[in-house]
Amino acid sequence: MMNILLLGSGAREHAIARKIRESKLTDRLFVSPGNVGMIDSACCVDLGGDFEKIKRFAIENDIDIMVVGNEQPLVDGIADAFDSDEKTRHINVIGPKRKGAMLEGSKDFAKWFMTKYGIPTARYESFTVERMEEAKVYLTTLNPPYVLKADGLAAGKGVIICQTLQEAEKELDAMLKQSKFGNASSKVVIEQFLEGIECSVFVLTDGQSYCILPEAKDYKRIGEHDTGLNTGGMGSVSPVVFADKAFMEKVEEKIIKPTINGLKNEQIEYKGFIFIGLMNVKGEPYVIEYNVRMGDPETESVFPRIDSDIVEAFDLMGRNRLCDYTLKVNPSVCTTVMLVSKGYPEHYKKGKRITGLDKCTECTVFHAGTKAESENVTVTNGGRVLAVTALGTNMEEALAKCYSNIEKIDFEGKTFRRDIGKDLIELEK
Repeated sequence: MMNILLLGSGAREHAIARKIRESKLTDRLFVSPGNVGMIDSACCVDLGGDFEKIKRFAIENDIDIMVVGNEQPLVDGIADAFDSDEKTRHINVIGPKRKGAMLEGSKDFAKWFMTKYGIPTARYESFTVERMEEAKVYLTTLNPPYVLKADGLAAGKGVIICQTLQEAEKELDAMLKQSKFGNASSKVVIEQFLEGIECSVFVLTDGQSYCILPEAKDYKRIGEHDTGLNTGGMGSVSPVVFADKAFMEKVEEKIIKPTINGLKNEQIEYKGFIFIGLMNVKGEPYVIEYNVRMGDPETESVFPRIDSDIVEAFDLMGRNRLCDYTLKVNPSVCTTVMLVSKGYPEHYKKGKRITGLDKCTECTVFHAGTKAESENVTVTNGGRVLAVTALGTNMEEALAKCYSNIEKIDFEGKTFRRDIGKDLIELEK
């Protein structure tokens, strides 16, 4: 039996916590800071971002495994901090050290890595403010639309797609000269736009062997038919109809294997998740981006389909024996629809009372931005509020369960998309 600490507070961490709690290997589960939805499966403690405080807690509570839910602590070097201290070195940290986390922490590094190891990706070049004029010239070598990416972490909002050259030049100026995304856009990656349909592939690795988890597709735009501003994600589905055996074999041979081998060759010690954002371009996979943790809201659709013990996988990873893990996947379709606050992803109000959660059936409601106002009152506390997830024999059935339960949940300004998964349903016909 093991004591586990999970870092994070969103619906992704709620889904991970639920799966960890199901394990026969779990003794005590702590989540920092967690949220009100997790109190039935974990002890929530707010340790903040102080690595020394987190280390002290881990020592005092005999933590065996620490799962890092989001990217910022990894980019900041939390795995390095634990490994460099003899008192915490024995703790199995699920998440790469700082060098490996650069796959997400720097778009420029990720593109360099992909280019070096022959991993299919869009043509690109990186620019700083000193090379503004060169950047504008480079834009003219591309066909519209134009893709601009902040090099650093920008809370999932650092990618801008511009339809005209004039718009691209204006956004480039805002990112480089006006620091639109702060230090994250002190360097900007300009890349070729890839026409296709997106898919997210998730890999667990101990640095030697790897395990491919169920794939998913998420929906980033606030509006239906993929209109409006980018968000952290408005919903997700798993599996993905076009990610058939032939496509996934290409992903494994052209992307996953070269990625794992590239990490080894660069002497990057990597234990954790690799999230590969892909574009299916006429049946060929191209990498849009790497992330070094699970996706959100993809986790809410992927983890309910994992029937095997995830803590067993974590334990084996810590002992470099992931090759001994047998992944069992539920054949059901899993769908997730996010309920968000009115005005998200821009300005929105918090503190709106949530009702109807106790009336939900045949679904799981993962909490994202919520808090307890009093013992029996839960209120909104973020842009993305709840993730309503359901399993079904097909996508239509799973989505019907999601939407019927969404009707039972209410809070002022409740906003959601009604077209999650519909593009894939059309694709199947």
